[in-house]
Amino acid sequence: MPRELSTERLTLRPFMPDDVDWHLGLLGERDAPAPTRAENEAAVLHASSAWTDGGIAPYVVTVTRGAQAVGYCGLIVGRATSDAPGIAYELFRRDHGNGYATEAATAVVAAAGTGRARLWSTVRAWNVPSLNVLAKLQFSQDHSTFDDRGELIWLKREL
Repeated sequence: MPRELSTERLTLRPFMPDDVDWHLGLLGERDAPAPTRAENEAAVLHASSAWTDGGIAPYVVTVTRGAQAVGYCGLIVGRATSDAPGIAYELFRRDHGNGYATEAATAVVAAAGTGRARLWSTVRAWNVPSLNVLAKLQFSQDHSTFDDRGELIWLKREL
């Protein structure tokens, strides 16, 4: 994966140590307890150094004009593998509805096609907007699993 991607409106760049504050704010919007500052610093440091692992890392998504971070999007191992990684994205609520998730994820999928046969994504059944983004990217439902938080839908895309 290239270290930076760009689209008509967005720039996707690696995480840097000074991304801690906005990232902590983004995670604070979740319907779950936010990590501590120390936990978030460790997560941002891990994301910034993950580029040595074959380019499997999230990008910071910024609006090109102004360079304001709107969220992240990229490849992760998470529930998948390094040979068939998952795609993950999360945006500030204020930035939903602008097409940024679709635009960023389209760029990541296009760049991920080199040397990979498949991508995965896991999404909670209630997250219809994310399911709609993945449908636009030609991901299809493979199966579902259940845990203490409910149904988790596994989607895949052959590259």
